[in-house]
Amino acid sequence: MQKVNYEVPALYGDHHVIEIRRILLELPGVIDVYASSAFQFVEVTYDPEKINDLEIAMKLDEAGYLGEWTVPIEAGATAYHAEAGLKPYFRHTAAYEQTRLVVSFAQNVSYLGRPLWPCPGMGVISKPMEE
Repeated sequence: MQKVNYEVPALYGDHHVIEIRRILLELPGVIDVYASSAFQFVEVTYDPEKINDLEIAMKLDEAGYLGEWTVPIEAGATAYHAEAGLKPYFRHTAAYEQTRLVVSFAQNVSYLGRPLWPCPGMGVISKPMEE
């Protein structure tokens, strides 16, 4: 058995860890996969007689995990202007339990700092512990 390590910039959440493990463990010859979203790192144990490290890297690249992680940039056009061929704004949405059926929209135009700051009183609801 051999091991190979990959730096994976697009691995930023546990849902990606599950997907990478699913993709790689389906390959013949892959024995074990360790993936860390905290360190954006994947270690694959494989049988070199059945698969090589290049085939594993190609599978990760095909799934979009080896390329640079890009952030969409807003074009400066509203959805109304999208008909003129301009790309509309990239908007963030959020729903809070306190507001029930209301959906809020936020837009980050500078990309300096966090894209969405929580409103006071609109944080995570923690249920009181029952005695």
